[in-house]
Amino acid sequence: MANCIFCQIISGTIPSSKVYEDEKVLAFLDITQTTNGHTLLIPKEHVKNVLDMTETMAQEVFSRLPKVARAVQKATGAKGMNIINNNEEVAGQTVFHAHIHLVPRFDEKDGIDIKYTTHEPDFQSLGKLAEQIAKEVV
Repeated sequence: MANCIFCQIISGTIPSSKVYEDEKVLAFLDITQTTNGHTLLIPKEHVKNVLDMTETMAQEVFSRLPKVARAVQKATGAKGMNIINNNEEVAGQTVFHAHIHLVPRFDEKDGIDIKYTTHEPDFQSLGKLAEQIAKEVV
């Protein structure tokens, strides 16, 4: 797709700092570097996001994820890693070519704040929601 920045990176029109490449996927350093080593893993075939991926494409991309994540962690000396995927604008997606963020974590004060709410779960509501979702899995 000519106007897609990631497709331009894949084609070599725009430079990138590649960390992994094969016939199906590309991984390169994110120019924002949320933390040192922040890497993006993308399919070479243009697809808007994970919600639009075929099962085969998802297998191709996600099967490379552990290998690239371990390499990033080892090279940076990170103690952990957030693996983040945003789908659609409301979820924070800004580049509409599927991509997975590998964000190395060094300590609790490295610039990322993910908060989880803690409250007593409503198991009845959770059960109903699980049933609704399960009906949609095809």
